[in-house]
Amino acid sequence: MTDLPAELVPLTTEQRDIVELSRAFAGAEIRPRARDVDEADTVTPWDLWRKAADVGITGFMLPEEYGGGGFTDVFTQCLVQEELCVGDLGIGNLLCSNGFFADPVLELGSEQQKREWLTPLATAGTPMTALATTEPGAGSDAASITTTARRVDGGYRLNGQKAWISNAGEAEQYVVFAKTDPAARSRGVTAFLFRKDTEGVAFGEPMRKMGQRAIVCREIFFTDAFVPEEQRLGAEGRGFYGLMRTFDISRTVLGAAATGVARAAYEYAADYARTREQFGKPVIEHQAVAFRLADMRTRIEQSRLMTWRAAKRIDAGLDARTEAAMAKLTASESAAWCTWAAVQTLGGWGYSREHPVEQWMRDAKLEEIEEGTSDIMRLIISAGIR
Repeated sequence: MTDLPAELVPLTTEQRDIVELSRAFAGAEIRPRARDVDEADTVTPWDLWRKAADVGITGFMLPEEYGGGGFTDVFTQCLVQEELCVGDLGIGNLLCSNGFFADPVLELGSEQQKREWLTPLATAGTPMTALATTEPGAGSDAASITTTARRVDGGYRLNGQKAWISNAGEAEQYVVFAKTDPAARSRGVTAFLFRKDTEGVAFGEPMRKMGQRAIVCREIFFTDAFVPEEQRLGAEGRGFYGLMRTFDISRTVLGAAATGVARAAYEYAADYARTREQFGKPVIEHQAVAFRLADMRTRIEQSRLMTWRAAKRIDAGLDARTEAAMAKLTASESAAWCTWAAVQTLGGWGYSREHPVEQWMRDAKLEEIEEGTSDIMRLIISAGIR
């Protein structure tokens, strides 16, 4: 499974180049560091971030006019994300996280905001960024957030709390969603830009996680934090629209990430089954194992193709809410199953830290939760068939 099914969607020379770059970086830089990063826990691998920035990976998805790589289409982003996450799911997601920050800025921001906040992301010393939506009592239901933004002279005062924010405390630049009209649910949500050193903003301790430990998560606390009016993204009440657009993209890209870890699990399990013998013959010749590997490969292809379909719909300007949910649901649950299947194929060794499959099984679980749980994805899909 070293080649993508490009006969379905022929790749340009530029796309092939970025795929090869990402594949090489994943093999040479990410995979060798993955175990150490997992065991370090709550420590951002800044060395990998800087190396990825040097070769253009952290900013490849940004428009050329702001210094980025120009691969603004979601399809190419999925190609890159899959390759990086074959190396390691958490690290792969970390290295592409600036794209999640950039999406609402591109969707809602003015030209001045785009140049001010996106251009630094394409420099050699690119800052890390974060998107702050989730709260202790509001996860997938983003319309129920309680963080408020009260208009004052020259801007807004933010009060509230965010939780499980990837890169919080590590990032220099943030997009936060808050209520300018607390009674209006989704129509009261507004997006704002702020920097780490903003007065009135504080960060909690790193949260201890089951997997994807390359990404440090913290709570963010706002206590009368002042944000100037020029750092509001779009009009008041337009934040939810930008967030839903961002979710369509992020869920699709995370589908590619889940496909990547599933592919890593399949390739590792298949190699193990070819070289280890049980009952006088290679493990891969046992029907139960061969059938399990066949199911793994089939699920990976299903995940990739559904992810590609959602990406192509977004790139064509079509509504993709249902397709993005389908892609994330299929890919995340396939990743959970494929990583379990890899552990099962290795038996007791799969349960040991002697092999990476136990980590991949832990890492994959988050894909069924972040950016909307599998239950929420099913709700979105079912709403489209009523």
